[in-house]
Amino acid sequence: MEFRKEVITAELLSPLRGFERETKSIEYRSDPLTGYRSRVSVDRAKRVKQAQGVAVDVADIAARSAESCCFCPDNIAGGTTRFALGFLPGDDGRITVGGGTLFPNLHPFAEYHAVATLTERHYLELDEFTPTMIEDNLAAARKYIAAVNRHCADAGYPVWLWNHLPPSGASILHPHTQVSVERAPMPELEVVLGESEGYLREKGVNFWQELIAVEKKAGERFIGENASVAVIASFAPRGNREVQIISKQVGNLLDFDKRHTRDFADAVVRVLRCYKAMGMNSFNLVTYSAAIGDRSEHFRLSARIMSRPVFQPLYTNDAGSIERFYGISIIEAMPEQVASDIRKWFDS
Repeated sequence: MEFRKEVITAELLSPLRGFERETKSIEYRSDPLTGYRSRVSVDRAKRVKQAQGVAVDVADIAARSAESCCFCPDNIAGGTTRFALGFLPGDDGRITVGGGTLFPNLHPFAEYHAVATLTERHYLELDEFTPTMIEDNLAAARKYIAAVNRHCADAGYPVWLWNHLPPSGASILHPHTQVSVERAPMPELEVVLGESEGYLREKGVNFWQELIAVEKKAGERFIGENASVAVIASFAPRGNREVQIISKQVGNLLDFDKRHTRDFADAVVRVLRCYKAMGMNSFNLVTYSAAIGDRSEHFRLSARIMSRPVFQPLYTNDAGSIERFYGISIIEAMPEQVASDIRKWFDS
């Protein structure tokens, strides 16, 4: 397994140092499975951001938006969509597990696309999420995924993702995830599945199991593990403070049992608590799942979670033209430092 990186230097005469000669180091990194490329520039975190600096009272915004929030308990029955009759058992047309409810997305970007609230509370700080909230949310998601697959056998690739607060792309503050079931894998998932299969064929080992073993032995980016998942800082991140949560046994979302779900939820909560301690409040999380029923030896389900800019009235986004059009991520923190910062949240 190769962790390819090239350290380059840029030379300049800096006004911050009386126009003395200064060198800046940048690491060009490639993902060991897909070859996806990142550039890590720690110095970039120091750049001037003229649109930032004004604090925002997120709790105040949350209080005002809660009055009209269709995801809140007083509004959810009359303000959210329902599934067509016959799609689900029962008459409500929604799936409720614990304090969360799943229903069709009013503005879908997929044929089968649902939204699932995580709690009845309109706003939570990152250290207020509990494993039970995530476990219940995933239980509702699995019920929806199974119902879609019964309704349409061709819809077999489940997606579970979580955008939190506007910097992540979320339009509603109330904590919620999104679930879709696709007829074909998303483009990046298609690459990951194909490369995983090729890795097993060429090297005779499962890439994901080897990645866990190699990173655990090296220690630089290995954060922690429990019975079901391992947590690693990505070698070639797609976003800042990116962490991978990798299942040790399971390849697709529908095969998550209660133990797998509990261990996965616990890992997510620990990462969110660390993000909170770092001063973050917005993030994206996505899952990479094999097709329903696919228990191939070459693949294991994984999730990637990254922090996004802190929610402010004005802020400089952390993704620009390079990321969106050229497919190269520009990262401001060394993955090894990210692992060091988060690891203590898994030591307890």
